[in-house]
Amino acid sequence: MKTARLLPLCCLALAACRPDMFNQPRYKPYAEDTFFQDGASARPIPPHTVARGRLDEDEQFHTGKEDGKLVEAFPFPITRQILARGRERFEIYCSVCHGSAGDGNGMIVQRGFPAPPSFHIDRLRRTPPGHLFDVMTRGYGVMYSYAARVAPEDRWAIAAYIRALQQSHNARIGDVPPDERAKLEAMKP
Repeated sequence: MKTARLLPLCCLALAACRPDMFNQPRYKPYAEDTFFQDGASARPIPPHTVARGRLDEDEQFHTGKEDGKLVEAFPFPITRQILARGRERFEIYCSVCHGSAGDGNGMIVQRGFPAPPSFHIDRLRRTPPGHLFDVMTRGYGVMYSYAARVAPEDRWAIAAYIRALQQSHNARIGDVPPDERAKLEAMKP
């Protein structure tokens, strides 16, 4: 009696597993198809479509430029947390070529890759932060774009850290506030 009840349930379960449920009709992007008059299987993206989460309204923040000119200041205040994040991202993405000190002598360069310029040369010390952001975004020379790898806020944090590297490279003891200088003097061996 139990097998008589079980048999119809098994038949129903097996009938639900049709092969066309696994092999559903689908089209590969840009493949030819006869459904549309132009012969394409996909429709073009409508103009002014914005991908979810990619509404880049703040031109300065997302391009490093304002009205086509490189910005002269960071789009937000620089804090210790931003510098720490910039250092972390710099060590991950930049130091392999630029070196930990920003001198252009990273591990990849030591193995034969063309050396990037040092961040401590006058030309790069005088360049606006928008230039650093723009180079990370679009690439320059041998350096390729990091826009797809590094988020805009992290590119700005890296630019801030590069500025900190530049300042520390050329710092003098006279630049240190007197109370902090006393702490440094106390640490001398």
